[in-house]
Amino acid sequence: MQYLVALEKYYVTFPGLGWKFNISNAAIDINGFVVYWYGMLIAFAVALCLILGMRQCRKHGLTPDLLTDYCLLSIPLAFIGARLFYVFCSWGDYYVKGNIGKTLSNITNVREGGLAIYGGVLGAAFGIFLMSKIRKIPMATVIDFVMVYIPLGQAIGRWGNFFNQEAFGTTTDLPWGMRSAAISRYLSANCPNLDSNKPVHPTFFYESVACLIICIALFIIRSKSKKPWTVTSCYCIGYGIVRFFIEGLRTDSLYIAGTSLRISQVLSLVLIVLGFLVLSLARMYDWEKKPIPERFIKADEQMLRDAKRRREEKLRRYEQDDDDEDDEDRVERLAKSSFTVKDEDDEDSDGSDDEEADEDADEADESDDEDSDEGSDEDSDENEEK
Repeated sequence: MQYLVALEKYYVTFPGLGWKFNISNAAIDINGFVVYWYGMLIAFAVALCLILGMRQCRKHGLTPDLLTDYCLLSIPLAFIGARLFYVFCSWGDYYVKGNIGKTLSNITNVREGGLAIYGGVLGAAFGIFLMSKIRKIPMATVIDFVMVYIPLGQAIGRWGNFFNQEAFGTTTDLPWGMRSAAISRYLSANCPNLDSNKPVHPTFFYESVACLIICIALFIIRSKSKKPWTVTSCYCIGYGIVRFFIEGLRTDSLYIAGTSLRISQVLSLVLIVLGFLVLSLARMYDWEKKPIPERFIKADEQMLRDAKRRREEKLRRYEQDDDDEDDEDRVERLAKSSFTVKDEDDEDSDGSDDEEADEDADEADESDDEDSDEGSDEDSDENEEK
C-alpha cells in the first residue's frame, strides 16, 4: 500500500477533462543534487523579463546600463522581501524559543518553500527607491517602465506551484478541478471540513492567466500614458482585484494573528484604494512625467557611437583581409598561368627543334645518297673508257 501511495503522489489528474500528468517537483536530480522546477521557473521568468526590458528600455527614455544597475539591487531585495514577508506572517513556524541558530537556519532554508509575492513586489520597489535616490533619477519613470514585467514574471512563476502541488483552492465540481495524492493529504491534515477525495480549484492557473492579461493591458497603458505612476497604479488595481478573489478560494492563506482576515486580501484592498487614489491625484494636480537626466542619455549615445565605430573598423579589416586574399589569389593564378604558358612554349620549341633536326638529318642522308650515286656513275664511265 505504501508503494502505491509513493507512486500516486506523482500523478495529477483532471477528472472532468480526462487529463492525467506524471509530474515531480524536481527538474534535475544528479547524485542527490536537486534543482526544483520552482527555482528554474523563477530564474527563467527573471531572465525573460530582463531581456525584454533591455530591448525596450531606450524607447521609454532609459538605458540598458541604468536598467542593469536597478536590477542588480532590486532583484536580490525582491527575493529577500518575499522571504521575510512570508516568515513574518508565519513567525510561529520558524521561531525556536531559546535557539537563535535554529531560528536563523529555518528562516534561510528557502528550499523548503515560503515566498510571498507581495513581499517580493515591496522589496523590488524598495530597491528602485534606493537606486533612484543614489542616481538622482525620478522613481516614477523607472517603476512605471519595469512594472509591466512584474505580472509576466508572476504568470510564469505560478506554474512552480503546480509542480509543488501547492497554492490550490477549495474543492469544486467544475470540469477543470484537479486531484493528486499530495492534495488529498493536505486537505485531510489541514481542511477537515472539505472532502479530500474531491477535485480542487487550480488557483495557480487562474492567477497565471489573469497576470498574463494584466501584463498585456499594462503594455498598452505604458505606450499611451502621459502621467507618472499610471502604470504602477493600474497594476495595483488590476492585481489587487485578481488576488482578492483568488485568495478567497485558497486553502493555504496566511491570516492576521487572532483574526479571520487573510493578509493577502487586506493588502489587495489597500493596493486597490492606493491605485485609484494616485490616479486621481495625478489627474487632479496634473502631474508631469519627468525624463531621465540627460547625462545618462548622452553616455548611452556615446557608447552606441563607440560600438558602431568598432563594428565599422572590424568590418573594414575584414574587407581589407578579403581584398588582400583576392590579390594573392590573382597573383597565384597569374603565376600558375605563366608557368603553364612557358611550359607549353618549351614543349613546342622542343618539338620544333626535334623536327628540324630530323629534317636536316633526312636532307643530309639524301645528299649523301646523291653523292654516292654520282660517284658510282663516274666510276662506271671511267671503266668504259678504259
